[in-house]
Amino acid sequence: PPPATPPPPAAPRHGVAVCNAPGRNATATAEHTLTLLLAAARGVGDTHTDLRRGIWRGDYYDYDTCGIEIDGTTIGLIGFGAIGSRVAKILHAMGAHILVHDPYARPEALAGLAEQVPLDALLARSRIVSLHARVTPETTGMIGPAQLAAMPHGSVLINCARGALLDYDAVCDALESGQLAGAGFDVFPEEPVPAHSRLLTAPGVVLTPHIAGGSQQVAHKAAAIVAGDVGRYLRGEPLHHQANA
Repeated sequence: PPPATPPPPAAPRHGVAVCNAPGRNATATAEHTLTLLLAAARGVGDTHTDLRRGIWRGDYYDYDTCGIEIDGTTIGLIGFGAIGSRVAKILHAMGAHILVHDPYARPEALAGLAEQVPLDALLARSRIVSLHARVTPETTGMIGPAQLAAMPHGSVLINCARGALLDYDAVCDALESGQLAGAGFDVFPEEPVPAHSRLLTAPGVVLTPHIAGGSQQVAHKAAAIVAGDVGRYLRGEPLHHQANA
């Protein structure tokens, strides 16, 4: 016999409208991405740690360790949604050349701002790569040993999206070999980060505890978005952010 039709989800079955607050933390996450990107590109993590230990290392000024500027650098963004597009605008204003890999990005949104390219071209051309993709079966583990090896030697990798996008063991290998000069992460495959994680001892890493989407403004934005739909519901008006039918 044919399979039984599954019952509808509980909320619509009981006449309950479910709303969300899209975009509430897009600006906060974009700005935090830039924070980690700049810190990783200029070696802030290691220099900060050394100074806290009372170590003053003049060799951080050497050519091979002093880091890179954003102006004139090619930066690849994997994902061009609410967060990735904001990151692109900031980096473009700083003089970077922006590459984007996102099959859903609208050409008019990219015009004059970024160049849409295949993933392999983005990795080969970008000195800095930042992840902004959703986790799907296609994107899970999308950056692994082969992708890291395809990046220019001494590149920088940033992830403020989701830990599942990235093979972190491969990242640690790349950091220890020098293939990656730096990295900045706000998300991890296991949270909290376990005490034995290689990320805690790998060179050139800047870490934050999944706080990119948190700011004082985010709290106000979320409250305003939710309150707006509550008011529309009570007045019998169409809801702006209804997630179910």
